[in-house]
Amino acid sequence: MKKKALTIGGLIIGSAIIWGAVIIACSWKLKGTECYSEIQNILVFGTFTHLILIWAPMGAMFAKLKKENKAD
Repeated sequence: MKKKALTIGGLIIGSAIIWGAVIIACSWKLKGTECYSEIQNILVFGTFTHLILIWAPMGAMFAKLKKENKAD
């Protein structure tokens, strides 16, 4: 169980790193401008990266854990 907690913690930290990078990239791109169209692709990329790399594996892990708990 401790290994699973570390994995979940790692995914949460990974999520924070991805969104931190997205926010920094948006700030850098918006510096001195009013343009949303320039940052739209960065935000979309960040959202899909977050969903695919963080929440999809976490959802699979939770489903596996739930299945293991039912077997016990």
